[in-house]
Amino acid sequence: MDTKRSFQSAKDVMTKKIVLVDGMATAKEAVEIMRKEKVEALIVKKRHPQDAYGIVIVHDFIKGVIIAEKTSEEVNIFEIMSKPAISVPADMDVRYVANLLMKVGLRMAPVQENGEYIGMVSLSDLILDNLLF
Repeated sequence: MDTKRSFQSAKDVMTKKIVLVDGMATAKEAVEIMRKEKVEALIVKKRHPQDAYGIVIVHDFIKGVIIAEKTSEEVNIFEIMSKPAISVPADMDVRYVANLLMKVGLRMAPVQENGEYIGMVSLSDLILDNLLF
């Protein structure tokens, strides 16, 4: 039996869709975008060139709206997002992607190539879209 693992990169298992949102959007508006675009995360736009991108995921809505006992209309994305968004290189081995996400407690991260976001990779992608399973 061959015990060698084939190489798979973040780019091989990522979801290719990236959707951006303004940090001033309400949680309600952001969830409407997520439903329409069928995504589980939104990249929060930079406010200026020296700013960093943020990210908001389903978990943030649970923690920042539902558990906080607020309405989705009264919470702005900038209040519940994570910033800066931690990204992974497109050519990073999925083993290292998994290790990074687990160590920093993330469920997903943008995939970056040549300074641009080209997709999103999640813990689910690492298993469900991984040809090694």
